[in-house]
Amino acid sequence: MDHSEEENMTQISAFILLGFGNLHGFFLFGIFLGMYVVTLLGNLLILIVISLDRNLQTPMYFFLSNFSFLEIWYTTSIAPKMLQTLLVGPQVISFVGCVVQFYFFGSMAVAECFLLAAMSYDRYLAICSPLQYPSLMNLHMCVLLASGSWLGGFLTPVVTVAMTFQLPFCATYKIDHFFCDLAPVLKLACSDTEIVEKTTFLLASFVTMVPFLLTVASYIHIVAAVLRIPSAAGKQRAFSTCSSHLTVVTLYYGTLGTVYAIPAATQAAVLNKIFSLFYTVVTPMVNPIVYSLRNKDVQKAVRRLMSHWASAKGSSGNIYWC
Repeated sequence: MDHSEEENMTQISAFILLGFGNLHGFFLFGIFLGMYVVTLLGNLLILIVISLDRNLQTPMYFFLSNFSFLEIWYTTSIAPKMLQTLLVGPQVISFVGCVVQFYFFGSMAVAECFLLAAMSYDRYLAICSPLQYPSLMNLHMCVLLASGSWLGGFLTPVVTVAMTFQLPFCATYKIDHFFCDLAPVLKLACSDTEIVEKTTFLLASFVTMVPFLLTVASYIHIVAAVLRIPSAAGKQRAFSTCSSHLTVVTLYYGTLGTVYAIPAATQAAVLNKIFSLFYTVVTPMVNPIVYSLRNKDVQKAVRRLMSHWASAKGSSGNIYWC
């Protein structure tokens, strides 16, 4: 490496997110802005309803409130810059901004894997050990599982971030993506990235496959337990308590798996960006819709909340929450 290359490496203070190239304008911006707003409002509604309705003060909805809170920050780590690229085209992101976006998105993605596993474990205990469920899934256990998910999410990406952004970037500063993702960033490095790739692969395999396998194992036991229920009504009630979570798990791992199953040679292709949109934008928007449309308890709580709000408007201003 010559002296000029070393100077170029030290001068890089920003990257350019190419986004979708020439594919931008008010129409696309409006569509994805609407999706982002729906994501925020949907998850905020779930948080408000769970916090105000005493009937939802259970472990299942404790985890759901954590999940909704996570989804807000998960999509917010990507949406602002993405919307700018959709409105006016490629956007500059500072080196520090790229590091922060890379870290927080990775943190939220890892925490989501752990939270989905915790939620599946909760459903496993509720269906397979209903008598012991109140003592097994107590407040201490709920807090332990949730805090472990958040802590694991925030700690796991530290190694990858440190290794990735200490690399020399001397080839170009244009990231062919709409956010600072690992593969497009590594393509800018002018040194060997094999160690970073292998380390990241091992970490990513652990934090995705272990929670995924735990989730699958939980649902195998759940299905086996439900099939032993003699009445059809009982089976339906049991399945209804975990159908929303199963749908969310399928959407998340399905879209995430599709993206990272694409060969590395085509990681910067338009197809890759489209699939990335699904797990960064579409899935977080669909999740609160799934939990509200397929969950009768949430639907009833929303109606009670609206009823209290409507009656409070006509009263002297004293609001009595349920």
